[in-house]
Amino acid sequence: MSDKPGIVITGASGRMGQMLIRTVLESDKARLAGCIEREGHAWIGRDVGEAMGGAAVGVTVTDDALEAFSGAQAVIDFTAPAATVGFAKLAAQARAVHVVGTTGLSADDLGKLALAARHAPIVRAGNMSLGVNLLVQLTKKVAAALDDDFDIEIVEAHHRHKVDAPSGTALMLGEAAAEGRGIDLDAVSDRGRDGITGARERGHIGFSAVRGGDIVGEHEVIFAGTGERIVLSHIATDRAIFARGAVKAAIWAQDKGPGEYDMMDVLGL
Repeated sequence: MSDKPGIVITGASGRMGQMLIRTVLESDKARLAGCIEREGHAWIGRDVGEAMGGAAVGVTVTDDALEAFSGAQAVIDFTAPAATVGFAKLAAQARAVHVVGTTGLSADDLGKLALAARHAPIVRAGNMSLGVNLLVQLTKKVAAALDDDFDIEIVEAHHRHKVDAPSGTALMLGEAAAEGRGIDLDAVSDRGRDGITGARERGHIGFSAVRGGDIVGEHEVIFAGTGERIVLSHIATDRAIFARGAVKAAIWAQDKGPGEYDMMDVLGL
């Protein structure tokens, strides 16, 4: 048995799932221990390497998550909220690290993840890249330095297939800005403007979402004052950055106790 931690990838057939599989296979610090797809999927029972159009890798796609998790040390999960909540419970039973990149989680979903984290580590982040997490820290610092004479607007752009808005990363940035100012994001968040909305409310944090083409991920935090603007931005051109961050998180958490962690913890920020 290898001393490298075994990682299970959920949502194996998706774009992110396949990227995660390739990243684990290329890693010299982890091994691919399993791949999960929903019941009835065409990939069930097939070698995942062959299903992806390449050579066999010795890992068969299954819909039995609990069995797959029981033989692994970590699960990486970029699926959908309902699926993630179910996987969290099973990963906790298996005492496996659960790395969550799923976005669009509700307050109820997060409460269920918190319960699972009592039994095993959960590393959750709206974005797994180093650059974005640095941007989050910068946003918090700039927001703390500027008063509400500077309006804060967050603009994000993603591919046409993304189903949630604002993006998890945009919400991370909004939370950072609100924390920097010592306010509650829910109380000052403007999620959509249409028609005659009236003047912008002082102190609010606005969000705008662009969807189109194959945009991997672009985020801007705009601090707009009178006569000047400060713009912080991050542009992702390859979703491999998210996969590498997720694998790094799965390896980092191997010696951690039960609890909730994020990429700031993983990166030492």
